[in-house]
Amino acid sequence: MASIPLKKSKTGGKSGVRSFFSQWNMFFRQFVRHPGMIGSIIPSSDALVDRMLDGVDWRRTRLFVEYGPGVGTFTRTVLDRLPADATLLAIDLNLDFVAYLEAEIVDPRLRVVHGSASDVRRFIKEAGHYHADYVLSGIPFSTLPGGVGAAICEETRAALRPGGAFLIYQYSRFVRRLLSPVFDHVTEEREWRNIPPCHLIRATRTQELAQAA
Repeated sequence: MASIPLKKSKTGGKSGVRSFFSQWNMFFRQFVRHPGMIGSIIPSSDALVDRMLDGVDWRRTRLFVEYGPGVGTFTRTVLDRLPADATLLAIDLNLDFVAYLEAEIVDPRLRVVHGSASDVRRFIKEAGHYHADYVLSGIPFSTLPGGVGAAICEETRAALRPGGAFLIYQYSRFVRRLLSPVFDHVTEEREWRNIPPCHLIRATRTQELAQAA
């Protein structure tokens, strides 16, 4: 469920109207080619982005992972809030989006990789870290091939530090059935100030699960 930004970020890239329409053009072309991978052509609202990220403890964050960053709606806002010594690892299966982000956002804290979210632990290790503090995902889990969504949820729990959280924004509640067997603490809210309204889900890796793993 990657989406296009409604406002210009402070972080890197081109500026003004040219950048805005460049993002729209890139996103639209990719949506037409891969609608199942992107999930929606409706831009995420500022309210959705802010509410999804407001619960993050930025002072304690050293590694933030994003699945399916698209053209960087959330990526830019995360970088605006991320500490100077932290890393944002963005993972996308779409090479065009990877190339776009690398060209548009110049920030030493951003590491963009091409690949599957199911390989998140390998990417984290290659980035020089052991665990992620937060993982953010807008991947449309309801359209993934059988077994892929469950594998991503399992790998994400293993990739998180104890107390770390998996933050998910979706138009469908399908992902709840994949999270329940893996995470024992899952909460859900709705953001109505978005078209259409969106489910905001937070799944936490608890200390108990970490010790049992």
